[in-house]
Amino acid sequence: MLRITQIKLSIQDDLAAVKAQVAKKLKIKPVDILTFRIYKESIDARKRGEINFIYTVDIRVADESRFLTGKFKNVAMTPDLTYKNPQMGTTKLAHRPVVIGFGPAGMYAALLLAQMGYKPLVLERGEAVDERVKSIDDFWEAGKLNPHSNVQFGEGGAGTFSDGKLTSRVKDLRGRKVLSEFVNAGAPEEILYKAHPHVGTDLLRDIVKNIRKEIISLGGEVRFNTQVNHVEIKDNKLEGLTLTSGEFIQAQQAILAIGHSARDTFGELYRDGVKMTAKPFAVGVRVEHPQTVIDKAQYKEFAGHPRLGAAEYRLTHKAKNGRGVYTFCMCPGGLVVASASEAGHLVTNGMSEHARDQHNANSGLLVQVFPEDFGSEHPLAGIDFQRALEKKAYELGGSTYQAPAQLVGDFLKGQPSTAMGSVTPSYSLGVMPTDLTALFPDYISDALKDALVGLDKKMHGFAMSDAVMTGVESRSSSPLRINRDEANFQSESTTGIYPSGEGAGFAGGIVSAAIDGLKCAEALISQFAPAER
Repeated sequence: MLRITQIKLSIQDDLAAVKAQVAKKLKIKPVDILTFRIYKESIDARKRGEINFIYTVDIRVADESRFLTGKFKNVAMTPDLTYKNPQMGTTKLAHRPVVIGFGPAGMYAALLLAQMGYKPLVLERGEAVDERVKSIDDFWEAGKLNPHSNVQFGEGGAGTFSDGKLTSRVKDLRGRKVLSEFVNAGAPEEILYKAHPHVGTDLLRDIVKNIRKEIISLGGEVRFNTQVNHVEIKDNKLEGLTLTSGEFIQAQQAILAIGHSARDTFGELYRDGVKMTAKPFAVGVRVEHPQTVIDKAQYKEFAGHPRLGAAEYRLTHKAKNGRGVYTFCMCPGGLVVASASEAGHLVTNGMSEHARDQHNANSGLLVQVFPEDFGSEHPLAGIDFQRALEKKAYELGGSTYQAPAQLVGDFLKGQPSTAMGSVTPSYSLGVMPTDLTALFPDYISDALKDALVGLDKKMHGFAMSDAVMTGVESRSSSPLRINRDEANFQSESTTGIYPSGEGAGFAGGIVSAAIDGLKCAEALISQFAPAER
């Protein structure tokens, strides 16, 4: 199979023209192409007044060697990107492996274990996705929070209620398996080649259900509303798990994929002697603009073209006080959503459905924070730092799960907002106009102000006066890392525990978390053979 790169089409060209361009490049007829697939599509909007689509394609033709003589530019053999299952270890497991948590890391760890005959037991503290949707709707519509099943906890993890972006800066061939399994579970095939693929919350709900069904069909078991309360450790080795129900489960190998918001479990693990350390993360606000403003800034006169869809951005800035500021989880045509997991605390996040057709665009605008900011050297100090901000945000919003919000123009002028302007906030429980400098330490407010001005120079309109800032975005990543040995992916302090994904501090996003889940499952598989059941 041949890989052809740098196939360029204008925005006016139909997708079907790609195959014709390839044939022209190789000086053959389109009918001579035996198989054809797009490997990658990206948008080039660097030149003013011009937008092109750039393609990489894989084809099969007769006598492929004649195209590899150097006569044809940008033609090479297609690399083998097939995922290779790990070699099984020889030591038989005494008990089936347990996967704790059913977000992307836990889901893909369990899927690989099931595909290779290990029949894993999955324990998820939240609800199955259909019941979870009802709990979340109760919260978004009436402020009735279920602390056990919400935007953070439940089938699919926090990523199920997000934009469903499937991009990752991790260069790992496992990423192809992640995307392929999504397609097998019902995702559109375009995610395999789009430069910035996304699924959307509406599609993700069925996808995670289908992955769960495959795990079960292969002999795995998935239990919802099931929380681990205590890990039994003897001589620094995992012996079993005690659930909040009191049930004891014998387990000597457990993949720990609990997500970045399982604060009670982090505390219990620390008390049980599992080694962990505080790490940097970021906090800030959700900033919300009309999608038309973002489209115009990114695509100029081509804004609104049906081939382009809702425009995205990813921006970074170095503030004068030395803090890094960046946009996070940008949601084109999306919503700002209530994402608390603890009563009396307020958290925001962003979400889009597959169509990305809501009026506003939103993104996290986040400032780096470091362990020295937390006021303690305790490994869990970052959690206390988050909680303090979330509690203050709840109070600033009127203690009703309304979110504190401020117009960008008022924030830059140093005056409280008393009403919203031309941008209608999408946060369903309502916003309370206020002064967000009352929420943050000065170094965060100063960095946000500096960044708004700086980023507006990179993307005109970012600091528009009526853009809305809604607080607080505090769950961008885990505030701690559960230390693990990168040789065997097990806890440095406890043999048999495999810390994995975002919650353990080793990933950031759906794909990177899923990749990390695969790595942990591979490490387990390479050491052990399945238990006899």
